[in-house]
Amino acid sequence: MGSGEGRLSAVAPPLEKGVTARLRVAYVMSRFPKITETFVLHEMLALEELGAEVEVYPLLREVEKVAHDEARALVERAHYTPWISGAIVASHLHFLARAPFTYVRTLAAVLARTVKSPNYLGGALVFWPKIVHMARSMQRQGVEHLHAHFANHPALAALIVHRLTGIPYSFTAHGSDLHVDQTALGWKLSEAEFAVTVSNYNKEFVRERAGDAAADKLRVIHCGVDGSLYTREREPLGTVLEILCIAALREVKGHRHLIDACQLLKSRGRPFHLHLVGGGPLERKIREHVSAAGLSTEVTMHGPLEKQRLIARLRAAHVLVLPSILDREGRREGIPVTLMEAMSCGLPVVTSRISGIPELVEHERSGLLVPPGDAAGIAAALERLADSSDLRRELGEAARARVQAEFDLRDGARRLAREILAHRR
Repeated sequence: MGSGEGRLSAVAPPLEKGVTARLRVAYVMSRFPKITETFVLHEMLALEELGAEVEVYPLLREVEKVAHDEARALVERAHYTPWISGAIVASHLHFLARAPFTYVRTLAAVLARTVKSPNYLGGALVFWPKIVHMARSMQRQGVEHLHAHFANHPALAALIVHRLTGIPYSFTAHGSDLHVDQTALGWKLSEAEFAVTVSNYNKEFVRERAGDAAADKLRVIHCGVDGSLYTREREPLGTVLEILCIAALREVKGHRHLIDACQLLKSRGRPFHLHLVGGGPLERKIREHVSAAGLSTEVTMHGPLEKQRLIARLRAAHVLVLPSILDREGRREGIPVTLMEAMSCGLPVVTSRISGIPELVEHERSGLLVPPGDAAGIAAALERLADSSDLRRELGEAARARVQAEFDLRDGARRLAREILAHRR
């Protein structure tokens, strides 16, 4: 751990659920709190339930109009770092005085490894002052392990902290952070103790690009949900099909295909109401698409919702649709947590046969899969569900069982904790 400054004392006995009491773990992520990345928040909270001490180090502070209640306590003690300050300068001087060759070699290596990617090179230059200060702060706190969420800038930050301090690190790769740009991915893997992918699809994606040796460090740990929160007693009454889509308003989520499917439903005289939950850069275009399709009466755009309102919306729906696609820049899903939340509530889901989604949704058993971008396929699936409450119930029951068995939040946290402990120094 570098100088060993501030290191915790003797290892405490393991807790019943598998993580060591007083294990201090730091988390680094691009932005916090981010309402579309609740899986990071919930994973940190689950680790704390297991007895770990979690320190939060966002690269940027996210300011959103809507935030989950659970995030507030972590926000209050998160280590937000300015772009420059006297303390940041002091941290750089510390490493230059104590380990000048390590400092210079690390900076040179980072620049050399990222020079071919303007995004990564720019991020390295912009965040370097912050990351060095974070390294000094983690060292002082006695952080024993650093875990980064996302394979892009956060994983690079973790690598830099490791180089400067010796603190071991790992990272989780999700979706577009992995699929769009794999600059320095092999290097990040080689320096890490281990890395997590949220799907077998992503593990194979990494193996093809980083090689078998690097892929040996990969562990598949699914994101998960708390099944005690995402529940409902019964589906809503009424003859109008209540369709729900919870997704950031971005191209990769495929909203336009769902709107086209709903236009088909309307043309066939099918009664429905579509609820779009989420915000994002395509809000104006989606509103225009809804209007042009003649669906202004049938579609409600709710914007982002905090968790309790989100759960209420899930309980009021007959079906959740997530029509994800591969976008023009290569972005694609990992395994969307939104699907897990809906399935945990016993909702049937209609979603795309793409990336890791079929690892969660088994076609005709725990949901209905359609080809990406297939509006007619989405409409046909929705008509089947509208016509059969038995099918909705059967798919919903199987969906909940699937999530309980393979996508439980606390099970995932325990697996991550065991990996961290296995690499504890």
